[in-house]
Amino acid sequence: MVKLDAFEIEGPAKLKGKVKISGAKNSALPCLISSILTEEEVNLSNIPYVQDVKTLIKLFECLNISHKIEGENFKIKSKNCKNKELPYDYVRRMRASILFLGPLLARFGEAKIPLPGGCAIGPRPVDLHIEGLNRLGAEVEIEHGNIVAKLKNKLKGSYTFPKVTVTGTENLIMASVLGKGEVVLYNCAQEPEVVDLCNLLNKMGAKIEGAGTSKIIIEGVDKLKGTEHKIISDRIEAGTYIILSVISENSSIIIEDIILEHLNALLEALSFAGAKFELKNNSIKVENNFKLKAHSIITAPYPGFPTDLQAQYIVAMTQAEGISTVEEKIFENRFNHIMELNRMGADISISGSVATIKGPVKLEGAPVMASDLRASASLVLAGLVAKGKTTVRRIYHLDRGYFKMEEKLKNLGANIKRIPLEGA
Repeated sequence: MVKLDAFEIEGPAKLKGKVKISGAKNSALPCLISSILTEEEVNLSNIPYVQDVKTLIKLFECLNISHKIEGENFKIKSKNCKNKELPYDYVRRMRASILFLGPLLARFGEAKIPLPGGCAIGPRPVDLHIEGLNRLGAEVEIEHGNIVAKLKNKLKGSYTFPKVTVTGTENLIMASVLGKGEVVLYNCAQEPEVVDLCNLLNKMGAKIEGAGTSKIIIEGVDKLKGTEHKIISDRIEAGTYIILSVISENSSIIIEDIILEHLNALLEALSFAGAKFELKNNSIKVENNFKLKAHSIITAPYPGFPTDLQAQYIVAMTQAEGISTVEEKIFENRFNHIMELNRMGADISISGSVATIKGPVKLEGAPVMASDLRASASLVLAGLVAKGKTTVRRIYHLDRGYFKMEEKLKNLGANIKRIPLEGA
């Protein structure tokens, strides 16, 4: 039997104190991978050393990329990088592995990447990566479970993404920065993590315009240089703790090191639901002395409501007065947490891509099982407001994206501990 950790939570918790938000995993991964584009050293700070980053470092070692880690500071040097086939055993653990395709292709003129893995929340086809690279002049196809790409000439031309894709946007940007021609990308992802990557690449000497808009222009350059860069704070982690603060009765929580403009959609939704916040430059204080009322949302690409906070928001609506709906427009199969929440006493029904939540309900502790990263976070939140003991199994999903969650929750006063379970 494989031994896997679980969280054991005794609720409900009365939470008080401060929580510091870590660097954004979804920015750290592409920024780390972009270091392949230069032979010089790239120093990145505010890196959350979560499991996905640990997997990435293993892949760096496979490519002979040197690294030095001091806390949340990473020094990466790719001078001796070898263009080897990445081992599937690591790639299957993390969908962001697809981001190696663009930098390896740009630097070496060819790349071979196994089709990646990651969270089981519906199809995330790599078709857009392949179609985009082919349209810009590369030759890319799938052979025996691998993406095989070759480059006869540097990329140039234009491509319009048929649908918004964050990793697709990032991959095509990184594939295009080294070269002679101009690449214009339309219908690009506008997420802050894409902007952070472009800011880093421009510090390295790239010429990228339009990051944060739907149109991005890349003028190829001969080479990139080393630089220093601080990763932006994690808006999804911040949103998770904000939601926790609005569902924990009589709590008093300050969430620090956040970027308020990245949280507009969530804060607007929670405000409509009756939550009250004290906002400062880089922090939010929540004194929970209010009652939530039902408010419906639809997930959308940034700046819309983030799909990565959908599961946590559903937990909030179980504590709100009235009937609300949550429509998932980004990924299929992202309601796996609902069955588990219903086992805890929630009243949630599903019709296609719409979840209908009736509240408020008194959640009760129960053994539950996480199916993906954000679902696991929602079950932890539910356990913290539920009466009695909740055991959240398969928290290896959580470890992929939340840095020191157990420690941060304990510092707020939560009764939570990590335990080993057979076959968790």
